[in-house]
Amino acid sequence: ILYPQESESREVKDISGRWRFRTDNSSSRDAGFTQRWWERGLEESGPVIDMPVPASYNDITQEKNIRDFVGWVWYETNFFLPKSWNNANTRVWLRVGSAHYYSMVWVNGVKVMEHEGGHLPFESDVTTRLQYVTTNRVTIAVNNTLTPNTLPPGKINHYMGRDDYPEGYFTQEYQFDFFNYAGIHRPVKLYTTPLVRTSEIATTYDVTTDHASATVHYRRRLFANYNVTVVLQSANGDVINKTTGGEGDIIVTNPRLWWPVGMSEDVGYLYTLVVYAGVFGMNAPTNTDIYRLKIGIRSVSVDSSIKINGRPFYVIGVGKHEDWDVRGKGFDWSMVVKDFNLLDWLGANAFRTSHYPYAEEIMQMCDERGIVVVDECPAVGMRSADNFVNKTLTHHLNVIGELVTRDRNHPSVIMWSVANEPSSQLPQAANYFKTVLDRVRELDPTRPATFVCNAGYDSDVATAFVDVVCVNKYEGWYDDAGRVEVIRKRLSYFLNKWYEKRGKPIIHMEWGAGVISGFHSDPSLMYTEEYLCDVMREHFQTFDSLRAGSNPILAGEMIWNFADFATAQATTRAYGNRKGLFTRHRQPKSPAFVIRERY
Repeated sequence: ILYPQESESREVKDISGRWRFRTDNSSSRDAGFTQRWWERGLEESGPVIDMPVPASYNDITQEKNIRDFVGWVWYETNFFLPKSWNNANTRVWLRVGSAHYYSMVWVNGVKVMEHEGGHLPFESDVTTRLQYVTTNRVTIAVNNTLTPNTLPPGKINHYMGRDDYPEGYFTQEYQFDFFNYAGIHRPVKLYTTPLVRTSEIATTYDVTTDHASATVHYRRRLFANYNVTVVLQSANGDVINKTTGGEGDIIVTNPRLWWPVGMSEDVGYLYTLVVYAGVFGMNAPTNTDIYRLKIGIRSVSVDSSIKINGRPFYVIGVGKHEDWDVRGKGFDWSMVVKDFNLLDWLGANAFRTSHYPYAEEIMQMCDERGIVVVDECPAVGMRSADNFVNKTLTHHLNVIGELVTRDRNHPSVIMWSVANEPSSQLPQAANYFKTVLDRVRELDPTRPATFVCNAGYDSDVATAFVDVVCVNKYEGWYDDAGRVEVIRKRLSYFLNKWYEKRGKPIIHMEWGAGVISGFHSDPSLMYTEEYLCDVMREHFQTFDSLRAGSNPILAGEMIWNFADFATAQATTRAYGNRKGLFTRHRQPKSPAFVIRERY
């Protein structure tokens, strides 16, 4: 699925903004379906309120029952379309950037699509459902309920038969440590294409060891009678080379390679692949579809280390969340740009899309700024045996397919992560993750694949199938809380044991400690800014020792977390997770300056 863009052959209309909204408060949460709310204006079904799109609905109002709502919510908007779109040679597509978790979409009362999963785009051809003499109505129903077979998983707890709870009371139980924000999280757009269109492009690259030449391999979905021309342009628009056909190679002499921050002065160089697709024949329409794809020429490999363009690359980065005040997980350019400026200020060269795919616009900025990405699917919190059944696996494979198809052309993506902190010590985890990782490599053999593990090195059964061992361990926090003096010995032992077991490069993917901004103590105490600074310095000495010598085992370090973020309410969470280098409002804590000095 390609990102919607305007070109000589395409137009885009963003219908995000202020929509009408209501929750389905019926005890069964199905009144919207039994009463067929999509067939008429939503306000006819009952009271509606304004709701911004994109945004999570949870923090927009002052109502606790909306913040914590579980079940179906309904959105609606109206819009006009230009009459120029109403012609026999134009198709119109409706695209939702993402909505959490399960979505159904109607246009003018007709169902056009549904989608499972909260973090990837979905679209449908709505050409025959649109009107040009009056307004159009789009209705979207979204359900945030999580079950043992969703990604991420969860569980609904019912209190039926309990005299000490209200009748019909139930709760949503999470299996992960972030708030289950819900709603339409990314823009909703309409876009046009000619009848013949490019719907999918896949690119891979071969770079010679001396960097004197590179080959761009491209493939697009090809049907009979399509006439395809592909042109590679430099960043300033000069034609580098061109070819014809739906699949082929383009040779680039003396290429400007894509490099991440810190590996070259020429950071984030992007070429443009221009794909022209049309139909030939006496009675064919003359319009041609034109799509421009930004690409970066680079290679990724793994042996004793991670290599980009044949040179060792050491990851220095952060774990993140799409999480902001008021807007929740809703896409917001001001917050996205702010976060990238803070990444630049830290000197980080990477982050992980913990624990779900991030917005496409974020991935594009990573390409441009030379920020490396470990791209993660939303399989976080697979803790019990009922998360490893065939129903979950089928959905997991579908999500992986959607993610790889969406992000495979981003040079910033150097590794796929198929899960975070699953119970990989369970016997069924071995075959489960072998199946998922095999699927990733089938879809994209050019990048390493992994999952992030917090099982013990002596009990895990699934990291045998990864290319890079990625581990989470919180020495001085969850392990040996408050005992900074044992970090070096314990952490070194832990990471060496992992290397002895798997013999693969290791990224310490999560480590850190909770910090409440403004809390201070000397000597340091847990939750103070000084404590995380002490924890950091002990980790740094361990990391440096494991990078040194003739057999370095460490390929990277990514502290948890970039910024404080919202979680479910709990006695161990004081207004969310406080492990951020920055507050939720993006103000630096003392440890941010320590990381900046190191990075």
